[in-house]
Amino acid sequence: MTSPLKVFITGASSGIGQALAAEYVRRGAILGLVARRGEALAAFQQAHPHHPISVYSVDVRDADALACAAEQFIAQYGCPDVVIANAGISHGAVTGHGDLRAFRDVMDVNYFGMVATFEPFARAMIAARKGTLVGVASVAGVRGLPGSGAYSASKSAAQKYLEALRVEMRPLGVSVVTIAPGYIRTPMTEHNPYPMPFLMDADRFATKVANAIAKKTAFATFPWQMRVAGAMLHVLPRWLYDIAFEKAPRKPRASG
Repeated sequence: MTSPLKVFITGASSGIGQALAAEYVRRGAILGLVARRGEALAAFQQAHPHHPISVYSVDVRDADALACAAEQFIAQYGCPDVVIANAGISHGAVTGHGDLRAFRDVMDVNYFGMVATFEPFARAMIAARKGTLVGVASVAGVRGLPGSGAYSASKSAAQKYLEALRVEMRPLGVSVVTIAPGYIRTPMTEHNPYPMPFLMDADRFATKVANAIAKKTAFATFPWQMRVAGAMLHVLPRWLYDIAFEKAPRKPRASG
């Protein structure tokens, strides 16, 4: 009999993280869920009373608390098969307007929080020569989006980190998967004051992501149309990109 999958997910209280948690419940996985909002995690746990779910009210910026949660999960269930660093925030931030704290917060959660999520699990996975580390980046990391410099920079950093990690872990038996979402219908995107092409529901996105993780896909973008858009943006000449995006709609500043 096949043992159930063991999955650890950060940022699991809403949006993509909660959709992924629900998808893995449907797949019969054992879950470890992390988020700052413990009450939302408890509600999810209570909604699935017969399913093995452990919840940890932890901010991913607190590496020590995150390591403690990882230690508890491993002690209870063993080394996870899949660790998904999904926790993320998005703030509009502009240089010269006193937004330095917003820049730091976004980088601390979206990039350093990802590293802190993987750190306590990597050694156990390497020892077992199996497991998959999954980082949720973004198509927004392809180019620097005006008004979203903090978010774009954090997601670009995440993509480069995940690429380096994938190569490092390859000979050690551990897989690394990068997920680069386009626009997904979540609380994070619902107040964006601009059109969001190819907007995808979070549940549908989660199913596609879980399938990509199962296949150990190195890099996956959903919806597929945003993979094409991202590739085009990547090769767009700088002068043309500057003209095209100079007057693009922008996310409101967090501290505005």
